[in-house]
Order: sequence, then structure tokens, then C-alpha cells
Amino acid sequence: MSSPNPASNRPATLLARSGLRYLLEQFFPFTLQGTFTLLAAGGALVILGYGSMDLVVFSLAVCALAIVGFCLISAIAGGMFIRHRLGKELQHDKWASTANVEAGFPNETGFTLPLLGYIPLVKLSWEIVYPDFVETRISTSPLDQTLVEEIVPTKRCKTDHIMRQFTMSDVLGFSRYSWRQKQSLALLALPKTNTVKPLPLLQSLTAEDGIPNPSGDPDGDRMEIRPYVPGDSVRNIMWKVYARNRQLNVRLAEKSVFPSKRTVAYLLSSDNDEAAAAVARVALESGALGDDWAFGADGTDSVCDSVESSLVAIAQSRGIGKPHGYGLDQFLQRTAGQTSTHCIVFAAAEIAPWLNALKQTAGRYKGQFSVVLATDGFADESTQKLWQRLLFKESPASDDTLGMASPRSDLIRLLTDLGQLVESTLIVDRKTGFSFDQTLKKV
Repeated sequence: MSSPNPASNRPATLLARSGLRYLLEQFFPFTLQGTFTLLAAGGALVILGYGSMDLVVFSLAVCALAIVGFCLISAIAGGMFIRHRLGKELQHDKWASTANVEAGFPNETGFTLPLLGYIPLVKLSWEIVYPDFVETRISTSPLDQTLVEEIVPTKRCKTDHIMRQFTMSDVLGFSRYSWRQKQSLALLALPKTNTVKPLPLLQSLTAEDGIPNPSGDPDGDRMEIRPYVPGDSVRNIMWKVYARNRQLNVRLAEKSVFPSKRTVAYLLSSDNDEAAAAVARVALESGALGDDWAFGADGTDSVCDSVESSLVAIAQSRGIGKPHGYGLDQFLQRTAGQTSTHCIVFAAAEIAPWLNALKQTAGRYKGQFSVVLATDGFADESTQKLWQRLLFKESPASDDTLGMASPRSDLIRLLTDLGQLVESTLIVDRKTGFSFDQTLKKV
């Protein structure tokens, strides 16, 4: 039995923490600073103000409680006013209804709000909580003095709506009022290609009439020998053999293959599959699949035959909150007309649940497979001692929008497990843009 993967529960854990924080802010409007100030002022008022009749402490405690109360009223009243106003504007679809963005780059969504100069001692902020892995930036427009929303997605996604969490807080940080509002927005975020170079033409070989070898004689060589059956041409009979053992055998041309014009490709999803999605995107946009191809991905039921629909399938292949299931078998069934078609599989260079399923599919499928493994760098096992790891902090990656590097041990295991089942294997490093063969040599 395989051990559970902690990374597979990471999206659900993040959603649970976000929901818990929202409930806490919804029913308890005081911040940690406001709670401490409220308790300290209330305790001083009861113990020293009333108990010892200290008028100085009494006046200071009353002023502190009044300030905290005024900040609380301003935050809640201002938040309820903005919430009501946003509800009306969202009903009339004031803002844009579509947004096509790319991961790793800032993009404006068209969502703007006016400055709250008429509400004293408060400030408004918000963030996008659905879909996940979207950084929200708020800036002030110098033209009309409005708050402009800018997003930087770190992972690809496709959704028909977004959820924002607004927070109205006072400038002193004592209280806040939070709420969530949903907006209908067709958001399509494509994976970041970074420095991935165009891939070579991924041309498949299928069993058909043609040449026995791409570099051989177009007529084929007579290599296959079998007993004579009625209907065989007398020109193919091996008469010298018949003269020796009195048995009729014929020599036929070997079964040949030729470069097929149709290619099928599929994207497998996993926890760290952003690099695989980026490589699949480069292959589609650069025409590496040839002229006649079909594409599919986890989370998409239909077969895509255009670049536009394939890019949508790539963005949709990452499940938000819940990962998609393994769908390569269903994809091959839909393309069953090409029984011996060569299938190119894009996957992340990590040990994922799709590994065992792909082994079973390769054993059942009559055609051939080629696997393109993508990664964001190679992680060697650390050889530092314990005191070195405690004293020296490892420098962060230069590009935080890229995913985690794949351990070499996982990559070697993948190459070992898939090497006997697939026709060829290609490793692509999105961080550097280089490609490697199954022996980890640069190609």
C-alpha cells in the first residue's frame, strides 16, 4: 500500500484555514491589538478607576474605550455601506465579464472602487480567495483617484466566477469588518512558459504501408518467411530451399512503418504539474505536434483539435480545491479509430498517483507511448551537516512563480519504471529551458 501524499491535501487545508479565518473575522470584529487594548482599558477602569478611584486612570481608560468603540462603529458602518453598494453594482455587471491572463505576470481585471474619503478613520482592502494561488494587488490610479485591482496568478486555472474577501478596518488597527462577495467572471489563466524552448517535431510512427525504416529503402526488404498458402505468388517461393527439403516456403516483405500524420497528446495533472502544462502549451503553440493532432487533459471530457480549445483544456486541468481524476483511458477510447496511434503524454517529473495508472494503460493499449516529463529544476539531496542547515539559510529561488524542483531520485525512479513501457522519454526543465534524454544528457 502506498503511503499517503501530504501534498495532495494541501489545497483542502488552505481552504479550511481561509474559511476559519473568515468566520473568526466575521463574528469577532476585534483584532489582536484591539482585544488587548479593550481588556487593558477595561481592567484598568474596573480595578484602578472604580476600585482605587484614580481619576487619571479613569479618564485615560474611558478615552481608550471610546476610541476603540468609535473605530469599531466606523469599520462596521463603513463596511456595511460598501457591501450594500457593491451588491447593487455587481447586479448590473458594471465590471468586465472575461479576463484572459498568464501566470506570473500582473494583470488588471477592470475592478475599481472609489477612495473612501467620506468615511473617517477607515481603510478598505480585499483579496481574491477563489480561485486559489492568486495574488491580489491594490493600487491608486493617478487619473481619477480610484482603487484599481491587479492580480498575479501563480498557477493556471479556469473558472466562471471569483470570490473576493473584503476587509474594512480602522487606521489604528483595533477592529475590522470582513465579508465575501461573488462576481461572475470568466477567468482563464495560462501557465507560465518561462524559458522553455520550442520542442522538436513530435512525429509518431505507426504500423502502415510505407518504408521499413525512415532511412531505408522505400520498397522494403523481403525478410519474413512463412509456409506457402494458396494465393501466394510463385515469385516469392524459395525454390532452393524447396529443392533441399521439399517444403514450400515464401519470403515476404517485412511489415513497414511510416511517419504518421496524426498525433495524439495528453496532459496528466498532479500537485506540481505547472511545468508540464507549460511544456504542453509550448508544444501546441509552436506546432510540435504536426499538422493533424488531437489533444486532451485531465478534467476535460472532449477531444480538442484546435490550439484555442487545447489551451482552455490545459488551464482547466488543474482542479481548484479538488484534483481531477485520471482520464487517459477515456481519452484513448474516444480516439479508438486510430488503434495504433502514437500517444505523447505530458506529465510532471514527480511520483504521483498517475504513475501506476499509466503503467496499466501502457500494458493494455496497442499503440506506443512517449512521455515528456517536465520539472522546475533538479534538486539534489542535501549533503550539509545538521549544524550547517541550522546556521545557514538556503537562498530562495530567483523566480517564486515557478514550482518546486524535482528530486533526482524521483526522476530516476520514473525513468526506470517507464523506460520499459514507453517508446521514448524526454525531460524538459522549465527553469532553464533545456531538454534532456532518458540518460539525462542535454539534447
